Amino acid sequence: MDQPMMHHLALISWIPFSLVVIYLSLNLIQKRKKRSREVKKQPPGPWKLPLIGNLHQMMGSLPHRVLHKLAQKHGDLMHLQLGEVSAIVVSSPRATKEFLKTHDVAFADRPSFTVGNIIFYNYSDIIFCPYSDYWRQMRKICTQELLSTKNVRSLGSIRQDEVLKLVSSIKQGVIVNVTRKVCAYTSSMICRAVFGQTLGSHDRGALVQLLQEVITMSSGFDVYDVFPSWKILHRLMGNKPRLLELHDKIDEILDTIIQQHLDNPTGRNGEFGQEDLIDVLLRIKQSREFPLPITNTHIKAVILVSYIDFILF
Repeated sequence: MDQPMMHHLALISWIPFSLVVIYLSLNLIQKRKKRSREVKKQPPGPWKLPLIGNLHQMMGSLPHRVLHKLAQKHGDLMHLQLGEVSAIVVSSPRATKEFLKTHDVAFADRPSFTVGNIIFYNYSDIIFCPYSDYWRQMRKICTQELLSTKNVRSLGSIRQDEVLKLVSSIKQGVIVNVTRKVCAYTSSMICRAVFGQTLGSHDRGALVQLLQEVITMSSGFDVYDVFPSWKILHRLMGNKPRLLELHDKIDEILDTIIQQHLDNPTGRNGEFGQEDLIDVLLRIKQSREFPLPITNTHIKAVILVSYIDFILF
């Protein structure tokens, strides 16, 4: 083969590589232009590092203190870049009112979190759930059923019993932590109102241990939440595999509790013969009076949200 022909073939072999380089360069330029236009629209904020943004400023200290110091320098409306996630921090009462009251519907949605997706059954609870018809229906169920005057009164015996225990513990003549005592009273009352008589000490201990680990894992930044498109990092550093294991164990316990409620023909598993929270949700599920059907999955998500308060204290 002569020299010109070899030179010609060498040039042809470089064409695919050149096209890839040109495509990536144009794509990078387009993204930078788009990002520069978006930055102009954002509120002021601290200087951002490449790739990680402001994540380095959130490490090593309590987040609310870091945000307070940054707000003192950059104002009540501040922009932070947390990895790939763009965040707006609102600090003043006046600005907060604009977001949460004046324009509440426009800002009613929730961000996506790994914990909300995995542990709370794909955002089926009322806290992590996106603003939607389902969220409005669950809020209606909470106000009309779970927090109704009739249901609150039916739990009066539990509240009275817990108050007597609280007073008895204070009468022992030792120094007490009032905050801890009141929180323990509230937590125990909620636990009894949610599960009634069906949650044994073994299941309670297992559930507490599992949810404590969930709370610990969700208390900081997860790679999946701040770099959602970096799939390789998710496999190497993310909490998703462990959260899936915890979800399966929690789900097994909750399935057992719901089945115990279903096995009681009276539908009243409360300690004093009244409906507990699970009984109420199962009754709503069977009645089919709401437009969107309620399943056991939704019930388990609501149970977890109610029980998290007990775990935190």
